[in-house]
Amino acid sequence: MASVSFKYWDDCVDPLDLEAMWLDPEVRAEWLNAGETKGSKVHLSRDPDGQPYLTQTEMKAVAAIIVRRHFLSQIDLDMLCAIAEIESDRQLLATRYNKKSKEITMGIMQILPKTADWLVSDLGYRTYEVTMDSKLLYKPFVNVYLGAAYLKWLSNYEQKERSEEFMVRAYKGGTKKATHKSTLPFWRSYLSVKETLPSRKIFDVNPLPPTASATGVPEKKGPVNTTWDSRTSAEDMEEMWNHPCVSTEWSKSGEKRGHVRFSHDTEKRPYLSRVELRAVAEVIVSKYFSTRGLKPTVLCAVAEIVTMRFVEGIGQRTGLMGIDYPTARWLYKDLGYKGYKVESVEDLTKPFVSMYFGAAYVAWLSEYEGRERSLQFLVQAYLAGPQNVNLQETGPMWLRFEEALSRYEDLKKEAAGSCNIL
Repeated sequence: MASVSFKYWDDCVDPLDLEAMWLDPEVRAEWLNAGETKGSKVHLSRDPDGQPYLTQTEMKAVAAIIVRRHFLSQIDLDMLCAIAEIESDRQLLATRYNKKSKEITMGIMQILPKTADWLVSDLGYRTYEVTMDSKLLYKPFVNVYLGAAYLKWLSNYEQKERSEEFMVRAYKGGTKKATHKSTLPFWRSYLSVKETLPSRKIFDVNPLPPTASATGVPEKKGPVNTTWDSRTSAEDMEEMWNHPCVSTEWSKSGEKRGHVRFSHDTEKRPYLSRVELRAVAEVIVSKYFSTRGLKPTVLCAVAEIVTMRFVEGIGQRTGLMGIDYPTARWLYKDLGYKGYKVESVEDLTKPFVSMYFGAAYVAWLSEYEGRERSLQFLVQAYLAGPQNVNLQETGPMWLRFEEALSRYEDLKKEAAGSCNIL
């Protein structure tokens, strides 16, 4: 592994990621104070042994960028920073050999190459390709992205929402050691380190002041790709514009063809209005599921309770319908649902793609084990898996579903006479 050496940031990040670092106000201030200039190579900090490391400011920025792009409202960036602090002291080229397992962990987040391969090939985390060369794990954005992906997987291990303690201890010792005494010291160190991290308020989802960058060009604000057009095909955008309620809503808010913005909540998370959500569901059902008896209102109510209509998803659930990559890939490859391609987990943050595979999963569940299933079965099975359904129990999620469904049924009736429905 000694053959890898990085002198500059430019050696280990791509130009877009470097630009994102310059756009972070704290990083920019730190770099300019250290004599770095935009347009020239940026030196990496070095410890007394000459090893390159990230400053806490740089680490916080890398974690913030990764979370903002890929894990918004799903992973806490302080968790990434604290784990990096303990695992590697933020050293890019850190390696650790485990005598027992004869395996090497690599980089800032101390990732196993086989874990990286599994995250890429099986779980679809393909923003950074690492399968051919494990040395790419030394690159900070690659390493932190995969560390975050692994934590997201742990957050819903065996279809159960897991605690922060479970995630952190399982990250260190594997899922079997998450409650074992051997991982307790790591958890205590983690809590202590997390308390001492620099203030996070500057790493808001939209941290940039309304000033020009060092180049004099106004800086872009907000999460990456938060327009409808960047996550939707031209054909599907045409369907949206042709939907009378959508076109009315978009025109009222000043949207123009070619650049339609998503709505954002106070934390800058993109979400769909109920009008937009219903339109997406109607398009998907009429195009691909018209013979299956699927109701767009049911899909809307599912999205409402599972992800609160957030484009990126929420918690451990990815995308609008909260459908995970392995399930979508299985529906695509094995069951022949090929209306949309799904080649990476990021594809599922596209509203039409997520709605399509959510609908496909509902269609499969509706005939689970060759029997026609009730709506209550569908909802429970969608949330917890068909093997965990208990129709004797009416949980809070079913009540929330019923409430959401009645809201969409009411919208449908009102929309017949008017589009002014919110």
